[in-house]
Amino acid sequence: MSNVYDNILGLIGHTPMVKLNTVTKDIPATVYAKLESYNPGHSTKDRIALHIIENAEERGLLKEDSVVVETTSGNTGFSIAMVCIIKGYKCILAVSDKTKPEKIAYLKALGATVYICPANVPADDPRSYYEVAKRIALETPNSIYINQYFNELNIDAHYQTTGPEIWEQTEGKITHLFACTGTGGTLSGSAKFLKEKNPDIKIIGVDADGSILKSYHETGEIHKEDVHPYQIEGMGKNLIPSALLFDKVDEFVRVNDEMAAYRTREIALKEAIMGGYTTGAVTQGLMQYANSHELTENDMVVLIYPDHGSRYITKVYSDKWMAEQGFVNNCVHNYDEVFKTEFIK
Repeated sequence: MSNVYDNILGLIGHTPMVKLNTVTKDIPATVYAKLESYNPGHSTKDRIALHIIENAEERGLLKEDSVVVETTSGNTGFSIAMVCIIKGYKCILAVSDKTKPEKIAYLKALGATVYICPANVPADDPRSYYEVAKRIALETPNSIYINQYFNELNIDAHYQTTGPEIWEQTEGKITHLFACTGTGGTLSGSAKFLKEKNPDIKIIGVDADGSILKSYHETGEIHKEDVHPYQIEGMGKNLIPSALLFDKVDEFVRVNDEMAAYRTREIALKEAIMGGYTTGAVTQGLMQYANSHELTENDMVVLIYPDHGSRYITKVYSDKWMAEQGFVNNCVHNYDEVFKTEFIK
């Protein structure tokens, strides 16, 4: 039988690419979006969850009734919880208080135990979700800590899957890869594979305004003055993850909450792609890059769209939330009339 699987994990990977036709019409290059929302857990994190857990099984680290512990902004947690259900393991997750209630409900619906931690504390603070996850793993018998920020298997998952898929789908014609940077695994693993195939491919990391990754790439130093709260989930960091291979990245572009939010909604409106907040961020990164770099009709650009917009309905797709952030009137691309709702009385 074709297209039939033993369980949902068989659907991970081999995600499609779709040409962008309207949002990028002023860019002469051909631009494709790789839709990671087509994974069964609706994000690119399915790849690392399955790869890391199956590696732990092969090494004898996971046994019956084992516990898998991780730090997550949402997507990795969904993926780990999904894999744990099929594999028969318990799942414990530490999330930041930036995580929306519907994401926490989703994690709990998949059987995860969730610890909510303050977001705006240093990474080494015992209350941070990094430190809480470490402590839980140490205190929980028969457990493993995924540790995606410092786990080389995070890179390897994308080196073995995402990078080869992009190379095959573009028939080796890709000239630029854009991806958001959180843990760095998606960007680094894909970049490592693609650079081996063609070292001239430009790898562009998209960082958040409020994160330290761009300036660290440029100076080799942590600039704490760069750190401030921001709204884009799963992107940027206030620490340096070893899963981010800076030497594979040619350049970083930093985008802010407001422009990423409007770009996310524009993609839905003009391309009919309901992407997550980072979908808008990576696209905005391309737009800013195109303002300072020459892209030609011979270039082929691939943007990795990490997840699905259904997880952001009460955030970036919410008129109320946008207004609360002050985004409705302050953006040069003001789509307030486009998104207006008419009430019949």
